[in-house]
Amino acid sequence: MAIPDRFLDELIARTDIVDLVSESVRLTKKGRNYWGLCPFHSEKTPSFSVSADKQIYKCFGCGKGGGAINFVMELDNLPFRDAVALLAKRAGLEVPDSGYSAGAKERREKLLAINKQAARAFHRWLYAPEGVEGLAYLQRRGLSRRTLTSFGLGFAPNRWDALIQELGQQGYDKRDLLDAGLAVNNQDGRIYDRFRNRVMFPIIDIRGEVIGFGGRVMDDSTPKYLNSPDTPVYNKSRNVFALNIAKKSKAGRVILTEGYMDTISLHQAGFDSAVASLGTSLTPEHAQLLSRYFPEAIIAYDGDGAGVSAAQRAIPLLERAGMKVRVLRITGAKDPDEFIKQYGRDAFLRLLDQSENQVDYRLEQIRKKYDLSDDSQKVGFLQEAAQLLSSLPSAVEREIYGRHAAETAGVSPEAVAQEVKKAFQRRLRKEQKQQERRDLTPAIQFQPRARGLRYENIRSARAEEGVLRLLLIDPSLHRELTQLRPEEFSSPLLGKAYALLLRRAEEGLSTQLSLLAGELTSEEMDHLTQVASAPESMANSRQSLADYIAVIRAEAIKRSGASENDLLLAAQRSNLEKKAYMEEKP
Repeated sequence: MAIPDRFLDELIARTDIVDLVSESVRLTKKGRNYWGLCPFHSEKTPSFSVSADKQIYKCFGCGKGGGAINFVMELDNLPFRDAVALLAKRAGLEVPDSGYSAGAKERREKLLAINKQAARAFHRWLYAPEGVEGLAYLQRRGLSRRTLTSFGLGFAPNRWDALIQELGQQGYDKRDLLDAGLAVNNQDGRIYDRFRNRVMFPIIDIRGEVIGFGGRVMDDSTPKYLNSPDTPVYNKSRNVFALNIAKKSKAGRVILTEGYMDTISLHQAGFDSAVASLGTSLTPEHAQLLSRYFPEAIIAYDGDGAGVSAAQRAIPLLERAGMKVRVLRITGAKDPDEFIKQYGRDAFLRLLDQSENQVDYRLEQIRKKYDLSDDSQKVGFLQEAAQLLSSLPSAVEREIYGRHAAETAGVSPEAVAQEVKKAFQRRLRKEQKQQERRDLTPAIQFQPRARGLRYENIRSARAEEGVLRLLLIDPSLHRELTQLRPEEFSSPLLGKAYALLLRRAEEGLSTQLSLLAGELTSEEMDHLTQVASAPESMANSRQSLADYIAVIRAEAIKRSGASENDLLLAAQRSNLEKKAYMEEKP
């Protein structure tokens, strides 16, 4: 059974999209709309627009668009019903019982409940006799009882079925634990606990739900760290460890570490904006997620080869997400945790404040690859440095850091500037060619798999778009549309949207685009948001509607293969209808 339309109307009436989006995106008002960096793709210049008047968002970079429900669906990777439930909770409403007892919402809730109970069991076992080794390890790492409680740390006993038995007593079977990623099965079909003899780190999302776990082994087993697999509630590429705590920080900068222990140690030392990626390198999704909460990132990875490589990969991702990036150079210790233990909190704070610009950091990493006492290697260093500097968008930045490279190599700044200019021009030519290729592709990029997004009849489709815009703005216009049928639309998508909006208008319901989220795919909603974003004058709305209807009907008759006489009769009827509209106009 569907969620009642009246409830959805009330939910959207109580949800202002500007307020909703502002919780995740920093918005600035320009003209009638609000603008910010798109949360769905990497960009440096805001192309993400939010309309308070139309209650829609639209990114003119990646094309994503929709209303409040779509925003939550896209942002948190939720199905329609879960997004409605989240918005309802935010608005203080309770979703009516719709008979949806065996669907995705219940499955998701069940998995979250299993994870919550597992976290409680792990935490209890940490203080039980079988968790003594795990507790001793965490205490040796200097973690206080308060920190263990704050992060919900626990221990998985060295038994094959400890969690299976524990949760079995609460009514969960082995298959439930398989779905939650807490159990595995072997080739013989035997099911057993995934985590055994490990210190356990609950992974908690930004809403405070336990969505997965990481576990550190207590012996020489491999892997040293084991993480939950992706499940319907957990995706390691879309979640960040400790962001549920760090998002509340007033620090204004996020500290990126390589693992759980570094992050937890930093929090215990008072650096509450520390986070870590989850068993994977930083991803574009991680960078976008972090940019919603912080304008600046400090990369505090280990100083070994793996840490340097990870930092090099992370820098461009964070920059494309619109963040200022600096890199921490740790000396006298292998990682932040060890540095704080040896030198104290204040020393680490000074280290953070002195962290270097990412460009200087990358220049230094290039320098380490070359012996600058050898002229041929010096040339190699300068050529690679010029490639890096040519990627900087500002001419001032290219000049300043070009001087740094020149000083490092012992050559004149003018020589480096010339190399950077050549590299920059080559980059421009390459980008221009790529743009030319994009310009030669069709303007509408939607694929045939999303039927209805291509326009076979542009003239009719533009008129159909106009009808939708008028209906979205003024539902009362449905009275003028009693004779226009969806079948007369040339675009299947526009016809489908028209039928949905017309039904809502006839039933006295809102025609806000957001309310169609449960009926349309994300691609369809993206396209319709583009349609709704176009300007439409309401000064002569009835005349405009009559004109649009005339075009749609004329094109429909042409497609049907009608004779010239039929077309003439249709035109005469259309003119009479237009005249009637104008005579009835108050």
